[in-house]
Amino acid sequence: MRIGRTEADEQKAVIQWCILMEKRWPELEYIYHVPNGGSRNRIEAANLKEEGVKAGVPDLELPAARGRYTGLHIELKHGNNKVTADQDRFLKALRKMGRCAVVCYEAEPAIQVISEYMRLSPGQHLSCDVLSEYPILK
Repeated sequence: MRIGRTEADEQKAVIQWCILMEKRWPELEYIYHVPNGGSRNRIEAANLKEEGVKAGVPDLELPAARGRYTGLHIELKHGNNKVTADQDRFLKALRKMGRCAVVCYEAEPAIQVISEYMRLSPGQHLSCDVLSEYPILK
């Protein structure tokens, strides 16, 4: 863990890397953050829930098919944060749907996953994929 950095800092680092790599992999332009976290007042939280915000949705999605997957989802963690029950349920469901869904602690493992994902040929899977229902990379 990097002292003084937050999960938001780690996520910004991933997004900045994706921007830098768009010339190599143009699909990286379409990676996006799902802003489910953060503190909100009760009225705003209720409105967002009515609009479709769901607990457990991973932080980042890349809607680009690669290998045997139809898209990539990354739940980014920092420090001692753990996967919640809702996140666990969502990640497992995404994998059953043919998506690649991983948990990464810090920016570097997330960048490694994205790089490996973008290099996949049809039918291939991520090397970490066979290790668990959804990989947790530190």
